Amino acid sequence: MSAPVSRRPGPVDIAHHSHLVGVFAPQREEVDVRGLEVIGELPADLHGAYLRNGPNPRFDPIGTYVYPLDGDGMVHRIELADGTARYTNRFVRTPMVQAEEKAGHVIWPGVTDLYTPTEDEVGPELAGTSRELPDINIVRHGGRLLAMAETTLPFRLDPADLSTLGRENCDGAMGVGSTAHPKIDPVTGQMVLFNYMLEAPYLTWSVVNPDGSVARTPSVVEGADTPLMIHDMALTERYIVLMLCPLVFDIAAVLTGGSVLNWRPEDGTRIALVPRDGGPVRWTTHDAYWVWHFANAFDLPDGRVSVDYVEWTYPGGFAKAPSPSLGSLVRAVVDPDSGRVTREVVCDRDVEFPRVDDRELTRGHRAVATVGKLDRSQGRQDSLWFFDTARGTEAHWDPGSVSVGEPIFMPGAEHEYWGMIGTDRRDMSSWFFVLPADDPGAGPIGKVRLPIRVPAGLHGAWLPAE
Repeated sequence: MSAPVSRRPGPVDIAHHSHLVGVFAPQREEVDVRGLEVIGELPADLHGAYLRNGPNPRFDPIGTYVYPLDGDGMVHRIELADGTARYTNRFVRTPMVQAEEKAGHVIWPGVTDLYTPTEDEVGPELAGTSRELPDINIVRHGGRLLAMAETTLPFRLDPADLSTLGRENCDGAMGVGSTAHPKIDPVTGQMVLFNYMLEAPYLTWSVVNPDGSVARTPSVVEGADTPLMIHDMALTERYIVLMLCPLVFDIAAVLTGGSVLNWRPEDGTRIALVPRDGGPVRWTTHDAYWVWHFANAFDLPDGRVSVDYVEWTYPGGFAKAPSPSLGSLVRAVVDPDSGRVTREVVCDRDVEFPRVDDRELTRGHRAVATVGKLDRSQGRQDSLWFFDTARGTEAHWDPGSVSVGEPIFMPGAEHEYWGMIGTDRRDMSSWFFVLPADDPGAGPIGKVRLPIRVPAGLHGAWLPAE
């Protein structure tokens, strides 16, 4: 990619970095605590584990720290059984984390910094490498528990204690890397994923069988012609849905001190419908917008594709513009034959982290849950919003001084729930909240006091007891 930089960078100014203080401040303690305090009542019919991953630097960072691209992975787990709760957290111990723990200090800088450690520092196997960052998502599939990274291989974890077992390529399905957001078809059991690259062919997709064996090795998405950042995907019964927004990797700019990512709105956003049967890709182009996350997608009876996602005017933090980037939950309908796209704004409260009942992926869903803003003029996403897509209604829960994270749907034996982790900004105590899915605006029916502060993080999953 570039010539190595020999000078070790200095420390990041943590005290003045918005994503390294307050609810984002790193947590270095690892614990395993049973019998947690419960306020209210945990549903007796809810048996399983809520897991969440997120950036959490093992040592104070050097060079650069760009959230959410940087930060070692830390997985948090809340196990629920018979109305009781247990909390466990562990670092994802990549070779970089292990080397730094042995040295007792940070060695690798942020991913946008060109410095790499020498053989004298880390030995021949790790010399010249960049930090691996399986810190974005957590997925269970084919007997594997995977901490997912952006573009590179995930790390497999031991489900007994969350210890790190090593890199995982899923029987060759991840031969060129992976995505942080694979999708699991609840009917076929297949896990479908994509991977973007800095060089041609730029974009591939692959499939893992329910038993963990490879169903399709990495296959080229014909028509992709630019190295773009693509964070998430959606899946229907017939298609993989990819939105290629014009956030371009600019290696030449990096070599002259510029940004690794360049927003080029004049290129527009391209939508790719990739047939899961291997047929030709259907392409259409739209005015530029940015997408971090999808809620779901599904095929309509007339052959069109309906897609629910969060649309931003531009990628905040990676582009300069005179006005703030605005985010909306959008339902788009794409015609694969004509290329026509129609869009409907479901909510314009700068929402993010859209989730549905994972059992409804690839098919029509009943509800979308998001984190959003009570007042769009305020900077913080401070509340949870729930949208009934069938009835066209919405509800919200205002958690007050608590900063809440991504809501996850949790089906119980008798009822259904939403779960999420939040941290109270007044005393930095962290909690796990359980809301009733039939009336989430009523607030939590139970909450669990977690034994340590959990840093604000990214994505997770509900894993029903097996």
